[in-house]
Amino acid sequence: MRLSSMTMILALAAAPAMAATKAPPKDPKIWAAAEAARAEQLKLLEAVVNVDSGTGDADGGRKVASLLIPRLKALGMTVESVKAEADGLPENTVATLAGTGKGRILMIGHIDTVFGPGTVARRPYRVDGDHARGPGVSDEKGGVVEGVYALQLLHDLGFKDFKQITFLIETSEERGSPGTRALIARLLKDADVELNLEPADAPDAVTVWRKGSTIFEIDVKGRAAHAGVAPQEGRNAAEEVIHQLRAIQPFPKTGDGMTVNLTLLSAGSRNNIIPEDASATLNVRVRKREDAEKVAQALAESAKTTEIPDTKVTIKREVSFPPLENNPATDALAERAKAIYAGVGLTLGTAGNGGASESALAADAKVPALDGLGPVGGGFHSDAEYLDLKTVTPRLYLLTRLIQDLGRNPPAPMK
Repeated sequence: MRLSSMTMILALAAAPAMAATKAPPKDPKIWAAAEAARAEQLKLLEAVVNVDSGTGDADGGRKVASLLIPRLKALGMTVESVKAEADGLPENTVATLAGTGKGRILMIGHIDTVFGPGTVARRPYRVDGDHARGPGVSDEKGGVVEGVYALQLLHDLGFKDFKQITFLIETSEERGSPGTRALIARLLKDADVELNLEPADAPDAVTVWRKGSTIFEIDVKGRAAHAGVAPQEGRNAAEEVIHQLRAIQPFPKTGDGMTVNLTLLSAGSRNNIIPEDASATLNVRVRKREDAEKVAQALAESAKTTEIPDTKVTIKREVSFPPLENNPATDALAERAKAIYAGVGLTLGTAGNGGASESALAADAKVPALDGLGPVGGGFHSDAEYLDLKTVTPRLYLLTRLIQDLGRNPPAPMK
């Protein structure tokens, strides 16, 4: 889950100093295979982008899955379609491959987008110079397709030096994964490491921290009345919700730390009726869990006092993802990735942003996680979304080599 505005952190001052990891030499066979796969990789990307699959579009999600599942089965993977844990969502896909080595690797990607039906008809997949464009091209269909092709490369090379690779392609990440929480928890119990295929931050970085996401809804119940004949008999819920929103004024709206933003606002039913109902939705992003509690306390305290008499205020809370906080296990994975990139003469940065993802659930379960392993992208959640085509081959090489490394040498569990 990404935000259209994000903050790049190329050096994490708070992170502990780490010894440099020796760069493994470039594997010319894998690099050549990644280059050779490019045309077919982009052809599949075009096909999946040109299917509307906004969260809750069950038919669209199934159509995208139908393009991916045959490819996974052709690699010898055991593929299961798992019913979503919430209504109105398409099935999740779990593909598993057994090997002969030690590492148990869980890759996670999502095929749901934030775009509604008809978006593809208005702006289908297209190439604009070095950028591919289209709904969900980076967030996260580009990463999912990269995951498929990394498995293809490993298959073609006959690589089996891992205990198990599991690829979860989920369908509700953009709403906080309500259809996959129990499934993710189950898969994490059988994983040594989680690799997340969210898009990379420009210019070329992996994601080592993410903000957590919490949704608060302020609901106000007032009293309807004729706005012209007897407005005094009404109790204006819209005015009261405006009063309640004053509680969030002290909190920042932008920046690397906590942000609190009003994202939805509704009131009334007709222009000649005093509004009986009003609501406001707040999107809260936090680096630390306790920051969300500060917002909760402020809203609860404000709700005790109403400015419009006889109105009732209710605060609802929906938790999406916890934060992925800076931690040594993720930093160590990032060092491995940097070393692989250095082996082909490329520099990999580290970054963090306000977009939440499943990697936070992995870290919560004490499974080391590395995020932002898809191709570089930008303009997320908007018509300006793009995928940087220059990064397609390097990122496919990176993911393939990282799977090899982790299959041979899995990380220790987090403390």
